[in-house]
Amino acid sequence: MVNSNDFSKRLEKILDYYGLSATAFSDAIDFNRSTISHLLSGRNKPSLDFVMKVIQQFPEVELYWLLNGKGTFPSEKENSSIPSAPPSQESASEIREATKSLSVTAKSPSETSPASAAIERIVIFYEDGTFKTYEN
Repeated sequence: MVNSNDFSKRLEKILDYYGLSATAFSDAIDFNRSTISHLLSGRNKPSLDFVMKVIQQFPEVELYWLLNGKGTFPSEKENSSIPSAPPSQESASEIREATKSLSVTAKSPSETSPASAAIERIVIFYEDGTFKTYEN
C-alpha cells in the first residue's frame, strides 16, 4: 500500500532533481495541477494513470521506487546517460528542429486581450527528459 506522505516526499525529490515546479511538472505529464497539489500535500494517493504518466515521461524514475521507496532514483541504468543539468545553450538549428514537430495554433486578436498577450516563459522539453527555459 502506498503511504501518501512518503509518496509526496518521493514526488518532491523528482521535482527537485529536474528543477521543475509543480505547475511545470503537471504540464510535462499532462495532468491536472490540483491533483499534483493534493499529491504533494499528502491529501490523495496517486492513481494508476498518474503513476503511468510519470514513468512514461521520466524513464529514470523506477516504478517500485516511486510507489514504495524500494530501489534507486535516478535509476542506475539510466543515470549514466542522463546529463545532470540541461544544456546551457542550444544552436539555432537544434531549436528549429525541436519546433518543427510542434503544432502552433494562433488565436485571433479578438480572442486575446492586449494585457495577456505578452509571452512570459517558453519551455522546451527534450525526449531525454531534459528541458530548457527561456524567460522574458
